[in-house]
Amino acid sequence: MLALLLCAALAVHADALEVRVPESPAVALFGTDAVLNCSFSGVSEFNLSELSVFWQLSDTKRAVHSFWQSRDQLSDQEERFSNRTSLFPDQLPAGNASLLLRRVRVADEGSYSCFVMVQTYGSGAMLMQVAAPFSKPLVTWGPESALKPGDVVALSCVAYGGYPEAEVLWQDGAGRNLTDNVTISQVANEEGLFSVKSVLTVILEPSSTYSCRLMHPLLGEEGQASVTISAQGLVFPPLALWLTVALAVCLLALLVALAAVCRRKIRESCEEMRAGHKGRMLAKRDVCRSS
Repeated sequence: MLALLLCAALAVHADALEVRVPESPAVALFGTDAVLNCSFSGVSEFNLSELSVFWQLSDTKRAVHSFWQSRDQLSDQEERFSNRTSLFPDQLPAGNASLLLRRVRVADEGSYSCFVMVQTYGSGAMLMQVAAPFSKPLVTWGPESALKPGDVVALSCVAYGGYPEAEVLWQDGAGRNLTDNVTISQVANEEGLFSVKSVLTVILEPSSTYSCRLMHPLLGEEGQASVTISAQGLVFPPLALWLTVALAVCLLALLVALAAVCRRKIRESCEEMRAGHKGRMLAKRDVCRSS
């Protein structure tokens, strides 16, 4: 039925009415309601029963929403649009043939054609792009222990639930772009939303800062996450170093003190032994003299 009506519209030889749609792509947020704008002018006053409005997919010609004889005609509607589309009936007499598309999905992205017929015929096509923001990026690294300067470290930057694919940029602490030793993977879930993971492999310096910037091609927004890795701190934390030095000094002082005590005790013992031996010798000599 829809095809017959469109053919009848094309057969109209009167001057085409003016149908206006956006020239730039319309960006619709995933999961929200979107309005595909279409307006017409160039006709005299008309009854709503004279008006026919058709929205269809430009590539497949599948019906998205149809209106004629003063009411919606949805028998030919593409199944995935069921219960998700409507016009603005009270605004039709004023030339507003816009389409309301509810709960936008990734699969809804594409080109839509708006056909209007009242006394004469006109049409226009517009592009709708779907966008979903990514979660805030998160940076992790591994291994996370026993790191020292010169070690090879893999930094991972992950974000979830976005569309379309994002651009990921790594930078060092001075803001220089890091493009070597970078890998990126983006995987879509059943809803078409992407999870992105980018891995940067670096040779660790004593203290290094790395930033992961996530840029959305449609929303013009970006998320950023940074991490500072101190190899010196991870190898030997400052507090532990001072405690170790203090314990070493105390142990050395104790050993020195023990050595001094032992030396003094030995000296005293030797002096006592010499004094005892001398006493015995003197006593023996006195005995010999008396005899």
